[in-house]
Amino acid sequence: MSAAVPGGSGDVTGTPEVAEVAEVAVAAEVAEVAGVAEVAGAAVAADTARPSGETPGEAAAVALAAATVVVAGIPRQPGPVAPGAPAGVGRPGPAGLAGRAVAVFTGRVLGRYQAATVRIGFGLVWLAYLLREWPNRRLLYGDTSPWSADLAQRLLADNGALTVLPWFGGRLWFELVYHLAVLAALAVLLGWRTRASTVLFLVTVLSLQNRNVFLGDGGDNIVHLMAIYLVFTRCAEVWSLDARRGDSGRAGVPLWTLLGALLLLCQLGGFAGTSLDWTAPGFPYVGWAPLFWGLWAVAGLWWLAGRLAPEGETRAVLDALATMVHNCAMLVIAVEVVLIYATAGWYKVQGSRWQDGTALYYPLHLDYFTPWPALSGLVGGALLPVFLISYGTVLLQVGFPFTLVDRRVKNALLVVMMAEHVGIAVLLGLPVFSLAMIAADAVFLPTAALCWAGARVARIRLRRAPLS
Repeated sequence: MSAAVPGGSGDVTGTPEVAEVAEVAVAAEVAEVAGVAEVAGAAVAADTARPSGETPGEAAAVALAAATVVVAGIPRQPGPVAPGAPAGVGRPGPAGLAGRAVAVFTGRVLGRYQAATVRIGFGLVWLAYLLREWPNRRLLYGDTSPWSADLAQRLLADNGALTVLPWFGGRLWFELVYHLAVLAALAVLLGWRTRASTVLFLVTVLSLQNRNVFLGDGGDNIVHLMAIYLVFTRCAEVWSLDARRGDSGRAGVPLWTLLGALLLLCQLGGFAGTSLDWTAPGFPYVGWAPLFWGLWAVAGLWWLAGRLAPEGETRAVLDALATMVHNCAMLVIAVEVVLIYATAGWYKVQGSRWQDGTALYYPLHLDYFTPWPALSGLVGGALLPVFLISYGTVLLQVGFPFTLVDRRVKNALLVVMMAEHVGIAVLLGLPVFSLAMIAADAVFLPTAALCWAGARVARIRLRRAPLS
């Protein structure tokens, strides 16, 4: 991955001086995308102290390589390195390996680029869905819905699902909740105040979907689950407004104070019904109140520890706990995706239409699944491609869990599966389902590919930035 912007007469950076600044800035941006702040500083320092005759890009590249070695904690040793363990250093035993695993699990945020991609993906999916259905919002979830509020109340009394729409009823309250859902999805997409916005994202997703459970498809179920998992991830470590702001933001305390006051009002107001009970009659026998109050209390304790003792033991313990919860949540997301593909594949194996290779033929001839009739007719009329795609879909889904043991096979299969979801979105008219599955698949994308894509976006942004 190059750390310099090409100069020359055709470069948008203009003069050589501006080009040098742009090259060093891109090197620092690439380093930040790679998640190493020290590398960014080294790349900038290389431009200041570079020898005469050395280009800024060469200095930044040397600093990038050197700083990466330093940050990795593996200093270079002189002389050749023999294969195997270094001389004088024994191989770690089971206790040493367990200690290293615990240290990584508690001290390293695993998959932060994947978590950011999942956050951006599902924020975009839900935002696009809400905006697309904005003209039909009252018919789907509001006061004019065929699934009336009385019917919804009866179902909610049986399943105990969370939704805030029945709290007050009426169009005004519905419009407030719906547009709050739009704002929460936008905040999650941008990574603004992510600890608070992911909770609001969870509440609004569950409120709308549980109001009318007969809408949507498999994509809504995936959004439903991921909205819960994202609350427990540190998905704003990179590619977010929170990461750009750092600790300089001042709106956090008023925001969480307001949310705490609203939560207390809902808890004591008597209009929430059983939505905010502390216990539940069914498994896991814990209501939503402990979750919301726990998240609010942890956020307040985190802020207090960061202000009173930023280097103290309490802050370190909280950071380690947050890291462990994040790593567990990312593992759950990965397992969820594997289960989705595995169960879908094995259920297809049992279907007669999938066994004879004609499963794709029938939806391509249904008006409900043909947004482009001419294209659907063209694909559905070719029997051999329909047969191959039907069998290929089963093989991909059944074999996906087994490809995780080989990185190259897994990456190649991810590309094929994402392309298949794009085809489903176009041919069958299921954009929400397809985009949701692509966003969920992002948890398995290689970090190097995500860093490469982030660096290219940063370079484009830098080139388009106005010159002062």
